[in-house]
Formats: sequence, C-alpha cells, structure tokens
Amino acid sequence: MSVPAMFADINWQPVMQVVSEARQIVLITHCNPDGDGIGSQLALFNALKASGKQVRMHNRDGVPRIYEFLEQADAVTHGDWPEDCEPDVIVSLDCGAKSRLGMPDEFFASATLINIDHHASNQLFGDINVVDARYCATGAMIYDLLLAMKVPLNPAGASAIYAAVLTDTASFRLSSATADVYRMAASLIDAGAEPWPISVGIYESRPLAGLRIMTACLETLEVHDGGRSAWVYIDREMYEHSGADVEDTEGLIDYARSIDGVEVAVFVRIDESRDACWKVSFRGKTHADVGSLAAALGGGGHRHAAGCLMRGSFDEVNQRLHTAVSELLG
Repeated sequence: MSVPAMFADINWQPVMQVVSEARQIVLITHCNPDGDGIGSQLALFNALKASGKQVRMHNRDGVPRIYEFLEQADAVTHGDWPEDCEPDVIVSLDCGAKSRLGMPDEFFASATLINIDHHASNQLFGDINVVDARYCATGAMIYDLLLAMKVPLNPAGASAIYAAVLTDTASFRLSSATADVYRMAASLIDAGAEPWPISVGIYESRPLAGLRIMTACLETLEVHDGGRSAWVYIDREMYEHSGADVEDTEGLIDYARSIDGVEVAVFVRIDESRDACWKVSFRGKTHADVGSLAAALGGGGHRHAAGCLMRGSFDEVNQRLHTAVSELLG
C-alpha cells in the first residue's frame, strides 16, 4: 500500500491485540447484508487467513447474488448460529446495533465483541468499539486496519474493499467520496482490484425479474411537499407478479432521489417475512438530515442515507412517514 491511512488518528491497537491472541474468530455483519458489510467481511477474512488465524464468516442472511462473484464469498455461512462455532472473538462489521446482527445474545456471551462501523448512529455495543462516521464505508476502515496490521493487500482483498467503497459511496457520487477516498481506490487498483469487472458484477448483472419490479416500483412514484419529497413503494403483490425478491430492489430509491428539486426520497417495501411490517429507506440530497429522521422513527444510518422498520397497515405507516418528512422539510 503506497498511500497513508485514511485517518491516522484511529487507535487500532486494542483490536490488533485481541485479534492476535484469539484462538477462533468469527466475522459477522448485519441482517440483509449490503456491499459494505460483505466487502468488509471478505477483506478482513482474507487478511486474517493470510496471517494464519483461525477465522470464519457467518451472517444471519446469505450473500446477495450481486456479490457472489467476489472471491471467498462462498465461504460465508448463514442461518442460525452454527453449533460447532465457539469463537473467543467476534468482529461485527458495518452494523449499528447488536440486534441488527440477528443472533441471540447468548452467542456473544463467551466472546470478546469488536464493533467496527462508520454509522454515526452506532450504539457502541461492543467490548471494543472503533466507530467513526468520517469514513465513507466500513470497508475503508478495514483498509486502515490492514495498514496498521502491516498486512499487504492481494487482489482478492483489494477487490472486496473496492466493492465496499464503490457501493457505499454510490459509485463515488456521494459527498463522502473525498480526494483521499479516490487515492485509496487507486491503491486498491494497484493491488489488483479491477473496477470494470467489479462494476459489471454489481451493476450490470440484474435479472429480468429485477427490471420488472423496477418498472412496477416506478409506477408508484409520487412527489409531495412542493416537489421536495419523492415516494415509491413495493408491496407483496408486486413481488409475486414480477417474480423478484428483496435483492432486486437494491438501488431503486436512487431513481426517486434523482428527480430535480427532490431533497428527500422515501422507499417503503413490505417485509416478506412478517405481516404488517414495512422496511423504510430514506435518501437525502443536500441539507435534509434523513439520519435524524430515521433515528426518530427507531432506525438509524447516515445524514444522507438511513432507514427504519415500521409496523401497521400501509396507510398507517404512510401517514406517519408523510408527517415526519413534512416536518423535516419544514
């Protein structure tokens, strides 16, 4: 790695000390993992394996299809906590709350829990917490951790971090994509990450069902608050008619935010596993702090990207959301 750390003032020593003494390490990320969670997992797994550590990756939910092309993605297990897994160190990556890991508390009782995350709303639930919202992605934090560990990047690790950063900066379009982020990306490419194949894997491999549900979703588009908010939704019937699933909804909210004049985009989708439960995503464009909006509704996230879970009928949830967004926009 030829460039300095993204943030040289981060103290990684407690993490490195615990990891160096660990017998068995498990890397875990949040439910319904995204590119940052999976990329961070794979990059740290790659580095720890290369260092001779006994390490595995396990999440409640499987690796999304669009990230299966990343090397070692098939090593991520998912579901209930494996009976044969008794780690003394668990590293939570890109997760703001312990409950979002989707595992019962007893599985963390005998392990040191390390919490590495870049969400400002993080609840600091670890025994060791390295949480810093200055980072554009948790993958960028893993980049700095590997620098501190003096572990050289190989193509697999560099590709995993590149995928994490690419997705969490919306393809380097968000304000979090600073000059230092571009310098880091250049060093990842120097280490073997290939931008075009990674972009094809993530953005150019959508199944036909994904296009069908995108069409159905965009047909629900409404604009409110004098053109400052845009709304889309997906219900159970739309999933059934299109043959799509939740993975095919990735990025649909960005179409709503892209409308000229829109400050807040809202995407409401049915939780397929629970009745009367809706997953809500928010995106802000300039001044609107959707992170505070999500927090007020029991969720969390970043200033310009956040979400929450809401219960009730669609009309009830929609009314609460409209009131909250109108208050935010003033």
